[in-house]
Amino acid sequence: MNRLKRKTTREPTIALINIVFLMLVFFMVAGALAPPLDKDLTLLDTRDLAPTAPPDALVAHPDGRLTYRGAPVASAAAYLASGQAADGGDTGQTVRIVPDRNLPAGQLVALARDLRIAGAQRVLIVTEQGLP
Repeated sequence: MNRLKRKTTREPTIALINIVFLMLVFFMVAGALAPPLDKDLTLLDTRDLAPTAPPDALVAHPDGRLTYRGAPVASAAAYLASGQAADGGDTGQTVRIVPDRNLPAGQLVALARDLRIAGAQRVLIVTEQGLP
């Protein structure tokens, strides 16, 4: 009688080892890029500070209103026409926008587009930076 030979299949453990090795290398590199803060360092506590916009920034409120230094601004074109935008030197006019957290993203994108159409060379969005 002929016996049927069973073909043994090997599990792909080499592929699994390669993936684990690549993950190990990734986490070693990522850990080296962000060194921890010094343990003796005490960060400033800014919870009680009143949030204020930079003095040269256009503020976009949640309802779509625009203000500059507390004064209302009719539109992006009116803001640029007034000459209040910062001069970026070689880069041309630079406009800084401080959007409210509750301003819809579509309105922010439309505002940035309107500023570019009106002549702004750079549009910067000023945000809050937080540490974990």
